[in-house]
Amino acid sequence: MLPSDPARCQRVAPIVAQPAALPLGAYERQLGTYLRNFCHRDEAAGWVRDKTVRDTGPYVASLIDGEWDGSVRGTHAPVVIWYNAPMAAWIKANRREADAGRATDAAPVPADAILVKEMYPGPASRCAGVEPTHLFPTSGAAVMVRAAQASQDGWFWGWFGFDDASGWTPDWPADPKTNRLAYMGFGQYCVNCHASARDHFTFSAAKNMAGEPGEPLVFLSQDFALSQDLADSHHTTVVQARDDADRLDTPLDSYAPAFLDAFSGGETPAWAPDSASVDRMPSETYDNVWMGAGTPTASGQFLTSDQCLGCHDAGSTGLQFDMTAPNPHPELTGALLNLSPYGTWRGSPMGLAGRDPIFFAQMASETQRFHPDAPEGLVENTCLGCHGIQGQRQYGIDRQLAGRDCGSFSRDMVAAVPFPADNPSAPHADYGALARDGISCTSCHRMVLGDAATQANAGTPRNACVEQRQALLNPDNSGFARTFTGSFLVGPADRIFGPFQDVKSAPMQSALGIVPEHSDTVARSEVCGTCHTVHLPVLHDGRTVGRVYEQLTYPEWAFSAYRTGEGVNGEPLPAGRGARAQSCQDCHMPSENADGTASRSKIASIQEISNFPQAEFAKPAEALDLPVRAGYSRHTLVGLNVFLIEMAQQFPDVLGIRTEDPMLGKKGVPGLKLTEQRMVQQARERTATLSVERPKIDGGTLTAKVTVENLAGHKFPSGVGFRRAFITFEVLDADGRVLWASGASDRAGRIVDAAGQPVDGEVWWTDDCSARIDPLARKHQPHHQRIDRQDQAQVYQELVSTPAPAGPAQCGHAAEPAGQLTTSFLSICAEVKDNRLLPHGYLPTEQRVAIARALGAGAEMGEDAGTTAVSDPDYATPATGAGGTDSLTYAVDLAGLDGTPATVRAWLSYQATPPFYLQDRFCTAEGKDRDRLFYLTGNLDLTDSPAPDWRLQVGARVEAHVSSR
Repeated sequence: MLPSDPARCQRVAPIVAQPAALPLGAYERQLGTYLRNFCHRDEAAGWVRDKTVRDTGPYVASLIDGEWDGSVRGTHAPVVIWYNAPMAAWIKANRREADAGRATDAAPVPADAILVKEMYPGPASRCAGVEPTHLFPTSGAAVMVRAAQASQDGWFWGWFGFDDASGWTPDWPADPKTNRLAYMGFGQYCVNCHASARDHFTFSAAKNMAGEPGEPLVFLSQDFALSQDLADSHHTTVVQARDDADRLDTPLDSYAPAFLDAFSGGETPAWAPDSASVDRMPSETYDNVWMGAGTPTASGQFLTSDQCLGCHDAGSTGLQFDMTAPNPHPELTGALLNLSPYGTWRGSPMGLAGRDPIFFAQMASETQRFHPDAPEGLVENTCLGCHGIQGQRQYGIDRQLAGRDCGSFSRDMVAAVPFPADNPSAPHADYGALARDGISCTSCHRMVLGDAATQANAGTPRNACVEQRQALLNPDNSGFARTFTGSFLVGPADRIFGPFQDVKSAPMQSALGIVPEHSDTVARSEVCGTCHTVHLPVLHDGRTVGRVYEQLTYPEWAFSAYRTGEGVNGEPLPAGRGARAQSCQDCHMPSENADGTASRSKIASIQEISNFPQAEFAKPAEALDLPVRAGYSRHTLVGLNVFLIEMAQQFPDVLGIRTEDPMLGKKGVPGLKLTEQRMVQQARERTATLSVERPKIDGGTLTAKVTVENLAGHKFPSGVGFRRAFITFEVLDADGRVLWASGASDRAGRIVDAAGQPVDGEVWWTDDCSARIDPLARKHQPHHQRIDRQDQAQVYQELVSTPAPAGPAQCGHAAEPAGQLTTSFLSICAEVKDNRLLPHGYLPTEQRVAIARALGAGAEMGEDAGTTAVSDPDYATPATGAGGTDSLTYAVDLAGLDGTPATVRAWLSYQATPPFYLQDRFCTAEGKDRDRLFYLTGNLDLTDSPAPDWRLQVGARVEAHVSSR
């Protein structure tokens, strides 16, 4: 098998040597033409090959069920590498035996160098005695094309399949059925091994080449156990094609009747999409932004996570499986839990933030209905500064570097893709990729906080736009509070920050030009607090009429018994350390095992020296061999939003994501499944508990006291204000039949009364969305101390209102509600209700205000973090503090029951997106983001999920027998 069309090879060769000159898909087609014509086997054109097929590591036999089974343990499948003339000449000049002692190569690899690593089933002895040109590369080829000016590592990388059976196709246009990790491109995962080469990312040695002295390295080969089943190599497994979208759960095949009853009067709206017409988010395949050549500058401040996954995902070498654990959950498929930073983060709400369909529908409501008259770009630029932070930040930085203003990052830019090259969005494709990547690696690990770091990094182009954001959103704040709403500064592009000292910096520095540095800040709660304290303008008639704290999760923690009592500089804060002190990371990035011992793991997966097959011209062991670290923190980063995770599991094609980890593959439990499992565990064990005192019957009334205890380090619920929890209390007869219930719900998650009708607060709009229902009445469930009717329910939530429809806006902490209930983040004028469960040890107002001021905020932060419309001796008040529990009494009139009470049952449920919130999305927006959310929620099958009927159980269900006094 030699070049079939030499003239064609000659025409294509100059194109193949310039991978940065064409869009990826167009270049791949040219390269595919070149390789499938075996142009790289043209020895007359100067191509040189290895002497023969050679192993890159051991071939090991195992006796399984009475039969021998062999497996390749090399860094690649057995290879024959072909080198074009410039590459061959360079190797002969720089990689002979005499060059082994050098620290670096004597000369750089020439610009037009190419390597084609043909790969074959192992072991190499299968092909012994066969002329390599007579072999067909059934495992494809790994390709390296030199492009020193295109990327930091200086190579175009790829995997290529030589026939249609291999599944290889160009990466552009992306395949929406797989959303695969790209087969080819710049900044590919290959550097997880190749960055261990001593120089120039290649282990090439002259002695491997035909006609050169010496012999290739040899490895143990137990080829007596040759298997007829030709198992795929790790590289082939990573790139093998999928037939269709890897759904982890199956959605409904049509809109749920209960959903249509709740949100559109039982009919499917004319605008509602089906599976064929729903707008799909851009494929994750397009999300590839790499570090450019040369010393990193602010133009490479933010990178997509695919630049990190090669080293910080588990199993990426195919040989070592650090950052994993055996799967103890038989209900989850996969042998290993992926505990790596990438593996745990990717399927978390942080990893999905840039593709969150709920967020995009919310933003559509803000721009279309709530604030169409806001200053141009204000709403989208503000919102995307969190959910699309990397794209929004890099866009502003690049404009600054070009001598322009910061501009406004828009929703349309998030959808920008590079294919086809002439599509109108293509110039913004990198920003779209960065935004869709979510709250990604360089979002957090570039962060600098504290007085010294702020002073050192302020006034630079990389921070000019975020300093403008600080002035817009936090104009009266100082110090740490100046960074609220994700307005933190970032360090230099050639630095990245982590919690460990004495890290091996050579691999990252080689691959990305970035030096990893220790930072105490990374382990502080303030890393979370800068984003999870959301301070926003109140917009009314196109004007800013005030500012309000939309989210206070971090201050809630800082005011609780869980506070560490230190500020961002390590300084003591008023009220000192809490009795239950823990950081945010202690709960959301656990570094302990279930038995309380510190988790231990390496923190990366790279080609080391002492535990890998030997490779020539590698860096020394002291630069590569990684220590096992104690206190390894998993990037679990979960709350309780299983509803988002279920959407991702059932509709990966709509969200444009892959569900199988690109490195660990089918060996691993899918990350989205592990995320959901962790959320359920969090809900059941670490969020709240409920107890029932023994119910009693006295004077024709059954009474029972129910107590809820908050176990979280902040309010429950916390975060965005529309999250809620509610108690279901049931009275049952001896046969388990429900006689009476408070907090019952329908199949759409709406709280209903005895007749199945939604209670006050569940429905805001008419069925056709033509009008709000009695909006100024602000109907809702108040905080209850006693419940004696089935149309009453204890709902723990925050409700807010808009400014009054007429007259001057009177907004602020002490303002009386005068407008309608709202889900708008930018219309929060007054608080109507906040009875969310306080954390233990919640401080009184005076101490909260003192801490707020010490953090650089005003008194209103401490005041806003209190409660509203709660007057209850069993519940802490804003003035006195305490917190942690709430108790209420259920009183049931026996005369109204159709049966005799035998037991009562109670439990707590959580809703991340309550029905009234979803209805407000469908009635206040239009277009693709509204329609997509309608499709996803309407076709989501929660029947066998952890959240049937749109409610996630928190803690345990509790039953108690009824007794007479």
